[in-house]
Amino acid sequence: MKYESSIAVLYENGQTNIQLLKNKDKCDKWDYIAAVACGAVAGVVDVFCVDMPATGSLTKWTDSQTDKVVKKFAKFLGWKPKEKNIDNVNSAIGFLEKNAKINYDQRKPSDVGNIFNIAPNTHHMMSLGHSPDIVGLFFSILNQFTSTSSFISDGTLITVLTDTFELRGGNFIAKLFCGFCNWLCHLMSDIAGSSGSHNRGTGITAPLYEFFGFCKFGSFSTSQSKKDLAEIAQSAFSQGKDFRHFAAESIPVLMVDLSIKLIWGLRRYFQYHKPLKDCIPNSSHEDLRIMLLFGNGVLCVMDGIDAGIRSGGNFLLFFMRLNLPAWFRLATLVLHEILIRSNFDLNFEKNIAAYQRITDAVSEYMQTLKNIDSKAVLNETKKTQQLVTTLDSVSDEKEFCDILLKFYNDTNIQTPWQGNFEDHMLDKNAKLIFK
Repeated sequence: MKYESSIAVLYENGQTNIQLLKNKDKCDKWDYIAAVACGAVAGVVDVFCVDMPATGSLTKWTDSQTDKVVKKFAKFLGWKPKEKNIDNVNSAIGFLEKNAKINYDQRKPSDVGNIFNIAPNTHHMMSLGHSPDIVGLFFSILNQFTSTSSFISDGTLITVLTDTFELRGGNFIAKLFCGFCNWLCHLMSDIAGSSGSHNRGTGITAPLYEFFGFCKFGSFSTSQSKKDLAEIAQSAFSQGKDFRHFAAESIPVLMVDLSIKLIWGLRRYFQYHKPLKDCIPNSSHEDLRIMLLFGNGVLCVMDGIDAGIRSGGNFLLFFMRLNLPAWFRLATLVLHEILIRSNFDLNFEKNIAAYQRITDAVSEYMQTLKNIDSKAVLNETKKTQQLVTTLDSVSDEKEFCDILLKFYNDTNIQTPWQGNFEDHMLDKNAKLIFK
């Protein structure tokens, strides 16, 4: 009712709802149009430029950029290629593989005692130490310290013993840092495929992609047989849905977010004349959250329709064409909005803003205290204490008035009355003004 009455008042005054938009985080038709347009443009980029692994123009671009990063990283660590190998990424990968060996790089069933099936094109997903996320870092450090390897096979976490692996360093912190460097350098040696591959090669997984290994459920049709979700994800990874393709898929997602946030900020600043600090995008603004939901929703709808049509009923092809970062982004936005609307939001940004305001107030107060003349304050305090002591010994009203007037004169305090005190008090229109 409060919202409706606000609109009624605005229209009664002959105004539009622009003023309401200035004060309330509500979307108007232009916000929805902008969000849908941004999502549609990103969807077109996703459909025609990302496409399948190793075929889309954006995927080819991220592949080439990854090769450049690997070569620069190898040069940073001392790779000095011959003239004929200066642009050969396999030479850089070989250098990194030689200098970043770890104990959890088993590739064949015989390497793990024939306990489970593993292959060169699957071990990067099965080995948890090869994951480019916090899970991968944890298991990499754990495996290096304990001389073990951790794998996900048939939905189960399996740990096997390896040859003794000793980390360099004179203390625990040094060994921990050495383990981190080994993890990072080995990821860089694998991110663009292996040195022996003659084609694109199998890189490393996208962040958190390894958890698909636990998804031993479902029965999905492929060109050969029915597979569960874990097998689908493993096959998709083996055929190129790796970190490089994940980077290409992330570009349309970034396009949606950045373009919507830019339009939202510019509109608030130029059309609604908001202060610049109020035009910085954050999740506390309901209209921005809704715009992001619509934009990412349009991107996901276009991506899903394209994947469904082009896959022809083959779920493996459908999964390979599906933009996982876009769907993950949409899921997080929906979950966040549900938490906010159910009053379960933790309000981290609001708390941070509140703490920042408290810090600014304390800093301002401290600066005020620094500017205070402490000697003058002490002097005034002594005079006041002397006045109190003197007034305790007063015997009549005249003496009290004389002492008080003398204190006013000595401290340059203006009296709250004008002229003679008795005449001032007898005047009905006179007032005591304390300054």
